[in-house]
Amino acid sequence: MIVWILFFVLIVAILALDLGVFNKNPHIISTKEASKWTLIWVTLSFLFSGVIYWLYTTDFIDNPDHLKPMAASMKFITGYLIELSLSVDNIFVIAIIFASFKIPQKYQHRVLFWGILGAVFFRGIMIFFGVLLINKFTWTTYVFGAFLLFTAIKMLFSEEDEDFHPKDSFVYKALGKIIPITSETDKEKFFIINHKGTRAATPLFVALIVIEVMDVLFAVDSVPAILAITSDPFLVFSSNIFAILGLRSMYFFLANMLQKFGYLEYSLIAILSFVGLKMLLHDYIEIPEWGSLAFIALSLSVGIIVSLKFSTDTSK
Repeated sequence: MIVWILFFVLIVAILALDLGVFNKNPHIISTKEASKWTLIWVTLSFLFSGVIYWLYTTDFIDNPDHLKPMAASMKFITGYLIELSLSVDNIFVIAIIFASFKIPQKYQHRVLFWGILGAVFFRGIMIFFGVLLINKFTWTTYVFGAFLLFTAIKMLFSEEDEDFHPKDSFVYKALGKIIPITSETDKEKFFIINHKGTRAATPLFVALIVIEVMDVLFAVDSVPAILAITSDPFLVFSSNIFAILGLRSMYFFLANMLQKFGYLEYSLIAILSFVGLKMLLHDYIEIPEWGSLAFIALSLSVGIIVSLKFSTDTSK
């Protein structure tokens, strides 16, 4: 438990530095600043894979799957890349939500910060029950695999995505029945006293709740995908959390360039299909850790290169 406690302390310390020092004063996150922080988060994540390697040479952490240090490190990186790649769709939805509720750019980071805290909590719960189900009922592996494969096929054959209108969503309507909602804002406050003298939720709080619910829905895909790589609780949770922590900077880096990565959708389909088939065929085919990592890295690279090439050609 010492390792788990230290890991949570690390997360809290990072978030405290983020909001209390680096982003103490609300400001518009420039592309340059976002790219710098994206690079920092990716670097920290890969450096943490070295910590994973060291931990699995010791008795400080439970090793239920009896993984060798190198295998554990590669599974962490693979899980991290899966979660990072599946976050692209999440970024697109977040951009729509902010635009719908007219959230000023300088306050978007604050909304995402609190969204991260909620995501850590809910992901932890989903990972706990996901690992519990796979270890207790082995047949759930096939259920998760079939679900991921179904999701990939649905993405492949679906036509243009239906427009998402946050104000028409069930979450927005349900929240309005619980607490009054106002279109007024007061800097970065989540609640204000409206003209009726009652406490009302500002667009910032509404956007936060909608983003939180959407993240849970996206986790329905990403958590089983990582469980296809490993059912080791610490590897699943840590890789997931590192990807989530870097999601904010990635959002500000990619939000204005999402249209340039149109072909990345096919990379996500390939990754979901791969992990789905891996879960379904795990009794017959054993894919080494380096094979999974190589396929996922190659899928992402091809999607990014093709997207950039075609976006450059069309802009000429």
